[in-house]
Amino acid sequence: MKSRYWWVILTYIAMQFSIYLLVPLHSIMGVETPLEDWIETKEVVGTWVFYSFTIGLLLIIYLLRQDIKERHQAPNRVSRLSAVKWSIIGVFLAFAAQITAGLIEVNLFNIEAGSENTESLVEIAKALPLFVIVGGLIAPILEEILFRKIIFGSLYKKFNNFFVAAIISSLLFAVIHVDFTHLLIYTAMGFTFAYLYVKTNRILVPIIAHAAMNSIVFLMNFFVDIEELEKQLEQAIAIFIGGIF
Repeated sequence: MKSRYWWVILTYIAMQFSIYLLVPLHSIMGVETPLEDWIETKEVVGTWVFYSFTIGLLLIIYLLRQDIKERHQAPNRVSRLSAVKWSIIGVFLAFAAQITAGLIEVNLFNIEAGSENTESLVEIAKALPLFVIVGGLIAPILEEILFRKIIFGSLYKKFNNFFVAAIISSLLFAVIHVDFTHLLIYTAMGFTFAYLYVKTNRILVPIIAHAAMNSIVFLMNFFVDIEELEKQLEQAIAIFIGGIF
């Protein structure tokens, strides 16, 4: 793996754990609110994550400036028109993967539908609308650069095996979301984004699909009871599959 990729990984890790800097900041700033209550305040968390993710993204873009310059030299890179097509298809593939994995979790493993991780992020976004930019745009860019371009790309180049590279990178992608109950859903989505990357050889395609999917989920959670919708959709699909067999 290229040395700059290791710096990207270290930057991402530092960005993820930077939230713990709130503890010493509480003392330095002399905040009167108790430490535990202050750190759990959604506005505080949302603001910190927004700035830390933004700074992390800028640093990573700087570290990858050579890759950005050389992107046109990538072999088998699809045309812009094809990239747009696969970006749109990718959104539907990602939702299909999520729904299928969700059905497996519910019907095979008796795991309750709905993600606490998603719910907590939506709650932060409702308290601080600026946070939608993080969940809907910045996070997908960072995650696709790290887990698809760097980790999946390096493993795929080393093993020349899509499944091996996809399963490892997708499991890491799932773990970073700290939602182990729905590990299968995140892994399935990781596979989908890895497929889009290999199919088009443009990292922008899985980025767009990922960002569009996240943005749709955020917007739906703002205006629709997403959990009820998911349950109804899963029931409809289960009835459809049952009717076939």
